[in-house]
Amino acid sequence: MGRILLIVAAVVLAFFLLGSLLGLVFGLLKWALIIGLVAVVVTFAVRLFRSSGLGG
Repeated sequence: MGRILLIVAAVVLAFFLLGSLLGLVFGLLKWALIIGLVAVVVTFAVRLFRSSGLGG
């Protein structure tokens, strides 16, 4: 009985750790996508202004 409870506790702990790790990974992925999108928009705007002569 004690061994079964220990295994169940280990499985529950593993799921908690896996959930935290996946949350961290998806959070980092979300920020990487946001920063990449901002970089693409800024690059596009700079090229657009440079080609139209509005950039100075």
